[in-house]
Amino acid sequence: MPEAFLPLPVAAERESLFDYTLRVAELDGRVMGVVAYDAQKLAWQYVAPDAQRRGVGAALVAAVQQDRPNGLSLELLEATDAAQAFYQRCGFVVTGSHGGRMPGNERFALRAQPMRWHGSDAAPAMHKSTVLSHKA
Repeated sequence: MPEAFLPLPVAAERESLFDYTLRVAELDGRVMGVVAYDAQKLAWQYVAPDAQRRGVGAALVAAVQQDRPNGLSLELLEATDAAQAFYQRCGFVVTGSHGGRMPGNERFALRAQPMRWHGSDAAPAMHKSTVLSHKA
């Protein structure tokens, strides 16, 4: 079976998605966003399109920063200018740039920008919000 068409549980296990702590933002029983992280990195974040630019992503990042006050890293694809600006508003700084091939599909070249949040002393004031936690 081509990798692009793997069942979600298989793809999630291959990508180690079950190894992260998840935080979920919800409103009236509807999931508005989710973020996944471990001890050192913010691995991925998703906010529903109709919830974007409403503070959901910032609230999720703030919850992770509170849970990991000693700092976090993340990597963005270089072409995601809006995401870079968002994470900079959350206190992350670009720490470099590197290129390579997409793991598992080396036909795709990409450039990434590592970013780092240096801990609670460097954190900007963020929105207060209710964010649920779930360890996958």
